[in-house]
Amino acid sequence: QVQLVESGGGLVQAGGSLRLSCAASGRTFSSHAMGWFRQAPGKEREFVAAISRSGGSTYYADSVKGRFTISRDNAKNTVYLQMNSLKPEDTAVYYCAARNGLTRQQSYEYDYWGQGTQVTVSS
Repeated sequence: QVQLVESGGGLVQAGGSLRLSCAASGRTFSSHAMGWFRQAPGKEREFVAAISRSGGSTYYADSVKGRFTISRDNAKNTVYLQMNSLKPEDTAVYYCAARNGLTRQQSYEYDYWGQGTQVTVSS
């Protein structure tokens, strides 16, 4: 069982930056691929970024490529999402997710989810 707790969301102006953190419980963090997803009001949850168990491979949605960076610290059981050059369309609740095994980009393939953290980008 893995429990995930996100933090770092907030209100920021367009062009600004935020760093989200996701702290995981348990001793098996390094055996889980991690992902970030987001859901805007009235829209489906969408993939943002994912990182492999070792951190050696990362994947991004086209909409955030070049602006967001996912990373992890297995010693701290934490995954991060550095978000730069934020746009109003990045406004959403951001969720951290974990799956035991290889990286995937579909939300239904993830086993554990955090409660989400709100990111609001004003124009």
